[in-house]
Formats: sequence, C-alpha cells, structure tokens
Amino acid sequence: MSHEVVTERGGESMAAQAGDGRRRARRSGTEGTLALRGAATRLGLKPGELELGVRLGVVRTVAGPEGRRRVPVAEVEHLRSAGGFPDALRERVRCVAATEGAALMGIGPARFTRLARAGCFSPVAFYVNRYRALVWLYPVAELRKFAEREPALLTGSTPRNLRKLLDAGEDWRARNWRSRRVAQLAREAENAWERAAVAAAVLGTDQLAEVVDDPYERAHLRRLRASLLPAKGEPPSSRPLVEPLLTADDPDEILWHRISLALCLDEARAEHPAPRPGEAGPPRPRCSPEPAPGTGREDPGAEPATGTGVRPGRIRSSGSERPTGRTDRPGPAGKPGSRGLRRRLHRSRSG
Repeated sequence: MSHEVVTERGGESMAAQAGDGRRRARRSGTEGTLALRGAATRLGLKPGELELGVRLGVVRTVAGPEGRRRVPVAEVEHLRSAGGFPDALRERVRCVAATEGAALMGIGPARFTRLARAGCFSPVAFYVNRYRALVWLYPVAELRKFAEREPALLTGSTPRNLRKLLDAGEDWRARNWRSRRVAQLAREAENAWERAAVAAAVLGTDQLAEVVDDPYERAHLRRLRASLLPAKGEPPSSRPLVEPLLTADDPDEILWHRISLALCLDEARAEHPAPRPGEAGPPRPRCSPEPAPGTGREDPGAEPATGTGVRPGRIRSSGSERPTGRTDRPGPAGKPGSRGLRRRLHRSRSG
C-alpha cells in the first residue's frame, strides 16, 4: 500500500471517477508520486535517511495534499538506476555526529568541534540524546570534501584567525543549520507569501513586527509559517535545548532575514494582498510527516555543546579575519536588495 502511486476516487460513474481523479491529481501535483515512507522503502532507505536526503537535495520532492511532500516516481526510478545503488545512495545521505566525523577525518573530536564552531562545515540535522546533550549531524560527503580541500586545518596549531574567533565565543553551528533549513524550505515554497513565511519563521516576534507592521499580513504569515522542525519533533523535556535553535539571534543573521522578508513581501503584495477576515479560509498547513533524523539515537561521545551556552556569532568577511575553509553562508529565502533597503531595515532595528 505504501508503494502505490496516488489515485483519486469520487463521482457518479467509473468514467467520471477516473476523469475527475486525473484532473484533481494534476491540479494537486501528486500524479505519479509516492509518499515519503513508500519512496524510502523503494530506495532502500530508512525514513530518517530519506529526510536527510531531501534536506541535502539528493532526493527531489514535490508538494502533495495538505502540505505533505511527496517523491515523484520518476525521481525514485532515476535514483534506483544510478550506479552502485543502493549503497552509493546511502553513502550520499549518510550523516554522522562529531565522534564519528572526527574519526573519518583523522582528527580528534575536540578539533572537529572547533572547526564546526568556526563554520568550516555545517550540520544538516540534530537530535537530543538520552544524556540531554545536543548532537549535531554532518553530511559525510561534505566532511570528506573539506578534508581534501583544507588538509592544513587538520593538523598542527589552529590558525590565528580561527583561534581569535573561537576565543570570542563564536559558534556557527546553529546559525548554519538554520540557513540550510531555511534554504530548503524556500526551495519548496510555492509562492511569494510562502517564501516570506519562511524568512519570518526564524525572526522573533519583535523583529517580525518591525518589518511587517500590518497585523493581517502578520496573521497570514503565521498561518503559512513552516516549522524548522519535522512534524514529529523533540519531546517536551528537550524544548529548553531545541527552542533557542529556531530563532536567529546574531545581529548580522537577523538583518539578513529581515531584508529577505522585506523583499519577499514586496513580491507577495504585488501578486495579491494578504486576506482580510471573511475573504478567504486559512491556507493549507505546511508540515513534514517524517520523524526528525536521528531521533532516539544515543551518542555518549556527542559534541560537548548544548546550542544554548554559546550564541552563534558573526564572522567578519574582511580579509584575514575570514577563517580559512569556512563554508559560504547559504542564501536566504529572498535575494538581498538595494543598499537603501538595507539601511532602512538597519535603522528600524537600531532605532
């Protein structure tokens, strides 16, 4: 049942059922698609591995009913026909925690954590283990590429610019995770209002109110708001560790998402205004039906970080102060625009 392609039923006759079903399937974009669990089984992956593949862009999805993502049958067949399937596909979506990642790169866990805090490579997911420690997960393919590209950072003394950043308390793991997740959700958005809601999702209440002064627009963005966490999130006991990760907290990051939101709003308003009371019902929810990658796993040797003790900081992009090997920051939901817009948002933030 989990493998079958979506079909629709309804109508007064068998011919009407078939015709109406095909029309609705075409409109909803689910014709020739599989549910995530069915696609995972066909691809020889666990549901959490498929979710990681979607986040990494290895597996393409499309919008389905009620905001659920689905995998086109053509995408499944393309991945199955690739050389080395299924082992090669599993390796592409494989992610590891700090201890295993350090062993893979031939370095100690402490050095691995320092490089991750400095933004040299970015986590794609996390979970909270039974010791209530936050465990970041990193794509194996990206760790290997970094080790090949920056061998000098794997041995010897830490470069001065990295030491300076770390001594100042910089930690880019949460910020880089948010950027990856925002970029993924922005790619999945179907219109400008949904893209604006992605940028709004990582801004605090006060920041959102400064950028969006219309209460009806704020309400519309809340209805469209995409969660950075999967539908089956962490247990309540983990909330103190998880909730701080969901909101941008560095001035540069906040400004970046404010600009993104403002630009997306300009585009959305040009398409159609936000609905007023009585004009339209609430839009479909956007959610992910799969559990969080790694949920329930245990790693006593997890990275010694909770995500709340050190606030993700900014790294200046000027010359020697930019750490060697740091990954570029993924773009926001919208494209940063004119300097005038940047100055206007900066003034509203500081004033």
